[in-house]
Amino acid sequence: MTSASSPVLGKILKGQLCTGCGLCAGLSEGAVEMETVTPGYSRPRQIRPIADTTEAVIAAACPGSRVAPWPDAPHRHPYWGPYFRSMTGHATDARVRHAGSSGGVVTALAIHALATGLVDKVLHIMADPDHPTRNVAQWSTSADEVISGAGSRYASSSPLAHVNAALENGQRFAFIGKPCDVSALRQLALVDPRVNALVPLMLSFFCAGIPSHDGADRIIHAMGLVPDDVAAFRYRGNGWPGLTVAETHDGRRGEMRYSESWGGHLSREVQFRCKICPDGVGGVADVACADAWYGGEAGYPTFEEQDGRSLILSRTATGEALLQSALEQGRVMAEGLMIEEVDLMQPAQARRKRLVAARLTACSAMLQPKPVMKGLNVKEASRTAKLTEKLKNMVGMMRRIGTDTR
Repeated sequence: MTSASSPVLGKILKGQLCTGCGLCAGLSEGAVEMETVTPGYSRPRQIRPIADTTEAVIAAACPGSRVAPWPDAPHRHPYWGPYFRSMTGHATDARVRHAGSSGGVVTALAIHALATGLVDKVLHIMADPDHPTRNVAQWSTSADEVISGAGSRYASSSPLAHVNAALENGQRFAFIGKPCDVSALRQLALVDPRVNALVPLMLSFFCAGIPSHDGADRIIHAMGLVPDDVAAFRYRGNGWPGLTVAETHDGRRGEMRYSESWGGHLSREVQFRCKICPDGVGGVADVACADAWYGGEAGYPTFEEQDGRSLILSRTATGEALLQSALEQGRVMAEGLMIEEVDLMQPAQARRKRLVAARLTACSAMLQPKPVMKGLNVKEASRTAKLTEKLKNMVGMMRRIGTDTR
C-alpha cells in the first residue's frame, strides 16, 4: 500500500514542526525531495506516493513527530541532559581550535575517530560553494576535509536527505549534526539495525535554533553588500567567537561581531519548531559540545574575542571512551567542570529549557500540533522557572499561534 498524500508530512508541514533534517527524503526512495521555501527554510515536498511501511518509519523517527528520549547515564541534569563527564577544553591542534566555533573539540573528536579506525568517513555540513550562506552535506575521509567544514553554520541543512543510500554503502561513518538530526538517527535505529552497525559515533552541539536564509541576507545588506555578489560567507569561527565575514567576488569584505549577527539578525529568524524544542543540548549524541562562554559582571556571556574554549559532555559509553582516548593521545586538552557552572556559560539554553513546558501548554490550548516528547525532563526543568516567567511565555506563544506569527 502507498500514501498518495502523506498524513505524517501533511501534519508536520501544517503545524510548522519540520526541522528540515531531510530524513523523510532520505527514506522515501525518491518520493520526497527537499526544497527551500520562503523565508529560507528546508522543507520536504512529496512528488509521488510513499509506501505505507516507509510512512510508518517516518512517523517514528521524524523529529517533528517524535523526539528521542535521553539515554541512561551516571549523571543527569534537567537542562543539560545525561552525561558521564562534564569538561571544558579545546583541540590541541591550533589550526583546528582556530577554525572551530569554540574550542574545536567536535572537529578534533571526528578526526580522532578517523585516525583510530572507529569510522571510515564523517558526514557533516559545510558551506555550499554555489550559495555560501547555505549548507550542503559533506563526506570527509581526511582531517583536512573535516576541518574544511568546521565552524557553525546558522542556516537550514538536510544532512539526512540521503541517509538510506549512506547506510546501503556499508561503510562506517561518524555523524555530526544538530540535536534534532541526531534524534532522527536514534529513532531510526530503533527500526533499522543498520544505524547502530554503521554509525558508531554521533556528535552534536548546543543549538539555539535554525534561522532562515533571509537572516543571512539581512546581515550582508547591513554590511553594505549585496547577497548575489558574495563569494564566501562565514557565520563564525577563525577565532572565538569569531567574526561573521562576507567576501565578494570582486574582493570587498564585510565583517560583523557575533553578538550583532546572532543577536541582531539571525536569532529573530528562528523557525517555529525550534521555539518548542525540548533538547537543544544534543542529549542523545555520544558527545555534545558548546561554547564555554566566559561571563561578565552581570553573569551573562561577554562574547569577547579570545582563544576558543569548548564545553564538553560525554553522554554515552561510546562517547566517554572516545573522549578519554583523545585526551590520552593528546588530541584534546580538557579539565573537569561542575555541571552547575554550565548555567552561567549557557544562560539562554537554561532559560529555554525551563520554559518549554509553558510553550507546549500554549500549543495544547491552541490545538497546535506538537511532537511526542518523553524522557526529556521537561516537567522537572519547568519547576525551576518563576510562575510569572512561565505565564508570560505561555501567553506570548498563544498570541503567536493565534495570529499565525509563529
